[in-house]
Amino acid sequence: MSEVLARRSRAMPLSDDIAERLLTAIIDGHYPPGTALPPEGVLAEQHAASRLTLREAVKVLRSQNVVRIHRGRGTYVNTPDQWTALEPMIRAAAAGPRTGGAAGGAISEKLIEARQMIEVGAAQLAAVRRTDDDLAELAELLDEMRAAAGAGDTEQFVTADIAFHEVVMRASGNAFVPLLFEPFGRLLIEGRRQTSAVPQIRTNAIAHHESVLAALRGGDPEQARRAMDDHMTQTADDLQTHVIEPRR
Repeated sequence: MSEVLARRSRAMPLSDDIAERLLTAIIDGHYPPGTALPPEGVLAEQHAASRLTLREAVKVLRSQNVVRIHRGRGTYVNTPDQWTALEPMIRAAAAGPRTGGAAGGAISEKLIEARQMIEVGAAQLAAVRRTDDDLAELAELLDEMRAAAGAGDTEQFVTADIAFHEVVMRASGNAFVPLLFEPFGRLLIEGRRQTSAVPQIRTNAIAHHESVLAALRGGDPEQARRAMDDHMTQTADDLQTHVIEPRR
């Protein structure tokens, strides 16, 4: 009872708190896509809540299309590509590499696809629009990545890595490009923390950033496009090979 009271003392209603717990369980793989949640009575007992409160919690997840209700059969988990709210997808993508959950892993891969669509074009534009200051900043950030990798400083590596990509997007000369990724800032940081902790991934990232910088220096749009495309492909391969598969 004290736990319930503690939850109620916070701003979040108990039904929302239960919805958060169920979403976490889904992301962590306890309830994989296509499977049913436990019966309403079981969940209500597990969370020390009334059936009415439990129904409100499920309604939250249903409104985000995380789950669907089949009358007379139960509540089933949808695949992540059916989810319609950004926050659950951000949480799933951020947790995917850490937990190995199917939902999180799938969304992490989709995020890389989205990045590839935007960042490849941004690099192509940046090849002809970048300034000498942009190139100098990119070189400095690449040096920071090398130094952080050598020191095993994942946090600094992530900071420099994300900043490198932000400079490329800004150097595209299109103000809309950097804004496209603003909602994913927290997700990108958390995801990079998980992947960049792997030494081989850091090594691969440095090599591809070197190629991107060389292409931008050369002012060749096609070469810059290929370099960034190769980097995104390598990022997807590294996520699958070094993070998702080992933790499954």
